[in-house]
Amino acid sequence: MKLTKLMGCALAAALTLTQGIGAAHASTAAEIDATATAALNQIYMQSPAAKALAAKAEAVLVFPKITKAGLMVGGQYGEGALRKNGKTVAYYSSKAASYGLQAGAQTFSYVLILMKKSAVDYLDKSEGWEVGVGPSIVVVDEGMAKTLTTTTAKDDVYAFIFGQKGLMGGLGLQGTKITKIKK
Repeated sequence: MKLTKLMGCALAAALTLTQGIGAAHASTAAEIDATATAALNQIYMQSPAAKALAAKAEAVLVFPKITKAGLMVGGQYGEGALRKNGKTVAYYSSKAASYGLQAGAQTFSYVLILMKKSAVDYLDKSEGWEVGVGPSIVVVDEGMAKTLTTTTAKDDVYAFIFGQKGLMGGLGLQGTKITKIKK
């Protein structure tokens, strides 16, 4: 019983932290667009597979700066742009809360390459997409990126995480909620 209450309090604190990070990093549409373009240029230079997949994708959702911080209880937040045919069509927030053995702070970027129309439709119609629910996502690491081609790519969404700065153990997209925002 005590452990359940402790975990509940910890997650409530993490959600509060996430909201605080979000308020501190709210960006304008122009700022999001500029940093999204820079982030896409960076990942395309680092990973030819990301560039090739994006060229065949229905849409690309780019989060140019996610801020993550925690000490046992953690949170992360960032804002990004959904692009179709190279043009921004909507803005989204990405937030997550976590509890566990963690300490530190970092920033990173991530890009979700939505290969299928059904993945874009799910993003458009959902009241906030919880990563791990809905379209299948494959997180691409350096090794996989070397063998991934548009011919072998069969999944709904490919995620590329890059540009990590700072020091914090653990990085992933599990438990992340992506929600449409107005800018």
